[in-house]
Amino acid sequence: MNPRPSYAIGTGLFILLGFAALAYLATQTTSVANIHRGNSYLIKARFQNIGQLKERAPVKIAGVRIGDVQSIALEPQRMDALVVMSIDKRYNDIPDDSSAAIFTSGLLGDQYVGIEPGGSPTFLKNGDEMVLTQSAMSIENLIGKFLVNGGPKSSGTDAAPASATPPASGKP
Repeated sequence: MNPRPSYAIGTGLFILLGFAALAYLATQTTSVANIHRGNSYLIKARFQNIGQLKERAPVKIAGVRIGDVQSIALEPQRMDALVVMSIDKRYNDIPDDSSAAIFTSGLLGDQYVGIEPGGSPTFLKNGDEMVLTQSAMSIENLIGKFLVNGGPKSSGTDAAPASATPPASGKP
């Protein structure tokens, strides 16, 4: 028994639509669709630990994407990571005393550079370096600190002192 041609065409279109949906999701989750285009300027920042930060990671201010990470290199003299960020020219009024930190999107998400604007009247220009930086927080380090410190401390009001004598019973 041969299937009708309409079923074969419908099945083929359904499979093609599925592949198109997968391709769309793949480009959206890997930031291929968000490759920076247009005029931009470069700023640098140095970090002790960049965690899993990758090239093309977003650079954000107040959650708004203003650019992306262009390159990451190890500085052999200082033994820290030099991160070069490409910022869209529309955002050329970032104060030069702003700070940069590496954050994680969600609990296990990708990392990005977040910029906290300062209050200086002068702005960053092409090739400037941000001095105030905060490295990535490692989940392993946080868990280790939690385990070493023994978890949350109790207030001490619930527990009886160790040297307390048991209550006297009514028997002689």
